[in-house]
Amino acid sequence: MRLLTAGISLTFLMVAGCRKDESTRPARAQPASNLPADQREAETLGREVFEMVDRAVDYRGSHRGRPAASFRQMGIDSLTELTARRLVNLDREPVVTVAFRRTETREITSCRGDSQVLEEASLNGGRFTVMCTLRSGDQRPFRVSPPE
Repeated sequence: MRLLTAGISLTFLMVAGCRKDESTRPARAQPASNLPADQREAETLGREVFEMVDRAVDYRGSHRGRPAASFRQMGIDSLTELTARRLVNLDREPVVTVAFRRTETREITSCRGDSQVLEEASLNGGRFTVMCTLRSGDQRPFRVSPPE
């Protein structure tokens, strides 16, 4: 009986030891509903910028270093229900701009990024910075969280 009790205790300790300590987990990003309107909009546009840059870099890598001239060439629509996308290449580096199609009620009209967003995200746990244009015309960097 004593051996059985010791075995159960040892098993319990092993299982409990495998659990990750709650205090060592990184803090979760604020839920999107708690963010200011401009940050929510930057998150929406920024994640789309990230995805389009990732696909443009992937295209370039699979086409012997030749960048795509347009999203159409990559097989991607430049218009979505919510956004319009633009792609330009500067020295074979893709620069992607994603803009809201309807900006009347928006704090931010567009955001842009290049392949630096991929590098920054890989070094910062998924977080990266995009440059966004505000309704006033001013430009400001926004830090974007990875999707949950």
